[in-house]
Amino acid sequence: MSSRLRRGATRLRAVIGLAVAQLRRSPSRTVITVFAVSLAVLSVTLLASLGVGVVSTGEDGLENAGRDIWISSDPIDPAASGTENPIVGAHTVSAEMTARDDVSSAAPIAVHELYVGDGDGDLERTSAVGVHETHDGFGFEEGAGFKTEMNHSEEDYSIADRPDGPTEEEIVLEPGTADALGVSVGDTVTIGTSRETVEDNEFTVVGIASYYSQFLGTDVETVPLTDLQAIAGTAGTDRATFITASVEDDADTEAVAAELDEEYAAYDVRPSDEQVGAMVEERPLVLASGATLIGLAVVGGIVLTINLFALVAYQQRDELAALRAIGLSRWVLAGTIGAQGLVIGLLGGLVGLAATPLLAAGFNRLAGALVGFDSLLQTPVEVYLAGFALALVLGSVVALLTGWRAGRYARLDRLEA
Repeated sequence: MSSRLRRGATRLRAVIGLAVAQLRRSPSRTVITVFAVSLAVLSVTLLASLGVGVVSTGEDGLENAGRDIWISSDPIDPAASGTENPIVGAHTVSAEMTARDDVSSAAPIAVHELYVGDGDGDLERTSAVGVHETHDGFGFEEGAGFKTEMNHSEEDYSIADRPDGPTEEEIVLEPGTADALGVSVGDTVTIGTSRETVEDNEFTVVGIASYYSQFLGTDVETVPLTDLQAIAGTAGTDRATFITASVEDDADTEAVAAELDEEYAAYDVRPSDEQVGAMVEERPLVLASGATLIGLAVVGGIVLTINLFALVAYQQRDELAALRAIGLSRWVLAGTIGAQGLVIGLLGGLVGLAATPLLAAGFNRLAGALVGFDSLLQTPVEVYLAGFALALVLGSVVALLTGWRAGRYARLDRLEA
């Protein structure tokens, strides 16, 4: 081994020895610093998990819906009135698609603004989704859903055969709406598209669930499609916001979507995974919220780490001045603080990562009880890597730079009397 390597190894052992001695000399400070680093890691992992969950909730919901293809047409506006639902003759189009050999079923979905009342004058302004049936993915808190018959023949959907008013008269309420009105499963509510017509239609609450709110970002009630069209006055034109389709097991979803897109050129035809991106584009606030949470997590963790190791170096100013006075270089002093940062970052990172799944599970239970989402915080591997990188890599670099800067002021005249 050359003399230069021996000197380097000796200096490294000296730096590590000094760092360990400093950490052992003040165990309470070491414990507090490790705890602070773990908090910085948790700020990254938990906020980033929330950001990931906000962005991916809609994708999970579409997968739960079990539909392979989504057909829509601009504008897609959940707050729009019934006349803004852009697909006309939705049941006819659905029947035509269902008649294909490669499509197992197709069904329209309508979105309308709605008023829901308790019959005693209390009203809630909300949105409503009209579908032919609910499904297992709704996650009912109480009750169940509904199922109505739909004509899937190749013949045109007969408007003349449809009744003038609602026939099913059942509704699935959001938990927030049910709480605001003080109703539960089995109770009767009134619904209408205006305050003047809300008392005209009485519906029975058959279930309480929060499902479509994850797509639209607001409370959304679920009503049989034909009843919603009758109340909104769009039965004559049979308007809908979406048509969803499921393909046969042996069919290629991408190929079927491409053929439907060519056949129905007036509409936008997308596979389910592409529809996620389209719906996020219609709700940029959701994407912005997720990105903001992730950004705040990273920036906040960096700022906390920098301040933390600046404080560690400041608290060791007397020791550093003494070491400088006996002839140690600034590089040795910087390495001493950097080695402490490595050890503290490693310990704090491990503690923070170990606590992340426990706290995430607790927050998810709380979110499930409050808003109905029991997986709002999602922790993929990338979240853990980001937290550990902050603690280990950034902690060491920041500590090294802080130590170098502290060595500049470590002089004999700064020693305490």
